[in-house]
Amino acid sequence: MIGIIIGTNRHNSVSRKVGIYYQNLLKILGQESQIIDLADLPEDFTFSALYHNSGKNQDFNSFQKIIDETQKFVFIVPEYNGSFPGVLKTFFDGLRYPDSFNNKKAALVGISAGVLGNAVGLGHLNDILSYMGTDVLGLRMKLGNMKAHFNGEEFTFDVYRNFIEKQAKALVAF
Repeated sequence: MIGIIIGTNRHNSVSRKVGIYYQNLLKILGQESQIIDLADLPEDFTFSALYHNSGKNQDFNSFQKIIDETQKFVFIVPEYNGSFPGVLKTFFDGLRYPDSFNNKKAALVGISAGVLGNAVGLGHLNDILSYMGTDVLGLRMKLGNMKAHFNGEEFTFDVYRNFIEKQAKALVAF
């Protein structure tokens, strides 16, 4: 099972649509997956599930259980203010440390309206995951100019389609 983490809590996001695309690709490759959408986090989790309240929010604990049971992840991460969304960092902060992502594997997919495909944000995310003991696949997708290359269901740019398929195959074998 591969967990596809949608790295924003924005409802009906492009990130989720890319996550669904990735999930369909994994299905074609014979790999089961589950979408873990941060839009489904409890709205008050920053107060009810972190620090002195760790483990007390049952809705957040269901996310912890999924993370515990999953060994491989794909992070679909939009660019927010030159990095990744703060909700993703807060999600990490709410999970049990140090073992939630320790000795697990991850692939990174950055998306943006600009040309860099969230390259800087993926660098920041890689640093955090490395600190948490996660093995990150070297092939990182930096998908820029999304409005021109993704119609909401399919990538219209062959280069992106081919690289995503290559990354998905590498993650399955990782």
